[in-house]
Amino acid sequence: QLQACGGGLVQPGGSLRLSCAAVATFSFSVMGWYRQAPGKQRELVARDISGGSTTYLEAVKGRFTISRDNAKNTVYLQMNSLKPEDTAVYYCQFYGNQMSYWGQGTLVTVSS
Repeated sequence: QLQACGGGLVQPGGSLRLSCAAVATFSFSVMGWYRQAPGKQRELVARDISGGSTTYLEAVKGRFTISRDNAKNTVYLQMNSLKPEDTAVYYCQFYGNQMSYWGQGTLVTVSS
């Protein structure tokens, strides 16, 4: 079970920090964030592979930062310099124990 939180309404140029925690007895090799804007397909925003690489959507590079706390099975997404086009429902996704897990989504609205 994944619990995501931290979404909300923010003005353009503002910041938000999303977090997503898993209740599990095992670790996760992959933790990431996806987003889905109205009328659009879900897209990968950022993904961190334990002991490996970090991937970012080109449109968020330099503005968003993904980080993780393995001891807490938690992933974070620091979002700075937010733009109206960042408005979407953000979903966390973990991979571990040979399964993929999705959070319920948290809405981020960037508007003045």
